Amino acid sequence: MAASVIATTNSVALENKPLWKNREFIQYLVGVSLSGVGDQFYLVALPWVILQLTGSASIMGSIMMVAAIPRSVLMLLGGAVSDRISARIVMIYTAIARALFVTAIGALLYRNALTLLEIYALSFAFGLADAFSFPASDKYMPSLVSGERLVPATSAQQTTSRFILITGPAPAALAMKALGIPWAFFIDAISFLFIPAALWTLPDTPVVKAAHKKSHLWALILEGLRYVRKDVPLLMLIMMAGVMNFFFFGPLLVGLPYLAKTKFGSPTAFGIWVSAFAAGSLAGNLLAGIVKVKKRGIMMVAGGAFVGICLCAVGLLASVPMIAAGTLLMGATSGFVDIQLFAWFQQRIDRDARGRVNSVILLVTIGLLPVSLALSGVLAAWNLTMTFILGGFGTFASALATALNRPIREIE
Repeated sequence: MAASVIATTNSVALENKPLWKNREFIQYLVGVSLSGVGDQFYLVALPWVILQLTGSASIMGSIMMVAAIPRSVLMLLGGAVSDRISARIVMIYTAIARALFVTAIGALLYRNALTLLEIYALSFAFGLADAFSFPASDKYMPSLVSGERLVPATSAQQTTSRFILITGPAPAALAMKALGIPWAFFIDAISFLFIPAALWTLPDTPVVKAAHKKSHLWALILEGLRYVRKDVPLLMLIMMAGVMNFFFFGPLLVGLPYLAKTKFGSPTAFGIWVSAFAAGSLAGNLLAGIVKVKKRGIMMVAGGAFVGICLCAVGLLASVPMIAAGTLLMGATSGFVDIQLFAWFQQRIDRDARGRVNSVILLVTIGLLPVSLALSGVLAAWNLTMTFILGGFGTFASALATALNRPIREIE
């Protein structure tokens, strides 16, 4: 009884505390944001290194697929671990592991000894870390804020992330040219250490109830699956996001760097497009933190359809500024939708089940990503324009098909 009263009191305090006075949230936000700055170097450097070594879109897609496989397969286990022990601890150890991984790649590059084998190994290791860190981070942030503060907190985190994506890729590309590609990986390695530094003094997340502490991890995983299956609107929305992501992210992640390499011959073009996408996402995030949407289901479906149209257009555009405009519109729409979607998920899911359920959400929404990346690599090698058109059409058609489901349309 006493524990219940304390938990309730803490929850009320979190809801009533102004976001900018929430020291725990600000400390967390600063740590992950500084880490995000370093990620921009990795984001630009890795595809460029792959294309320099091979010049092959299909190999680039296969390397991304290798990262996506463990991420998808082990996502449910990662969510159960976050519930069983501590999301904070999981985030700390995965950040340290990633720092070691990218340091090794930077050292091999510096010695001109990097081969495809090490890149495949790095991708697999990152996917393995992602499988545990993604559910952990999705669970941890809502433990620092709750209630009505969750939407602006989510907006603040996503806005900061998008701002970094706007300002980071182009300077990262220039820094790579000035310092050398190995330093992109060394800078990213250093940036990962800001996560454990920020989390070290923050509180742990609540773990599973005492009745479940002796349960096997797979029993917790099954609980998460049953939780989602019983909630029809939640299940339908997750499935919609999964299908749309299958058509969208493969062409985006494989197609854009390959387009920059083959048509424009510069990592700067890729950096500009990533920054444009992030700028749009930032605008969408800011708008989502201000505008209250009553018909979230309809808004999400309409947003998905528009993103599909923009993706088709990117495949038909012929200049860096025009492609940047297309990615800007995609980012703005997806940024607005993502905030509303994430907030709705977290408000709907019970606090002590968030780790398990978030892992189910991540599994469904990114589970087909390995196939999407591999197919996009093959398609890009065959016809890059058709890669974007087919991906955009699939995204658009998935959104329209989802609109036929009444539970989705009725989501508030």
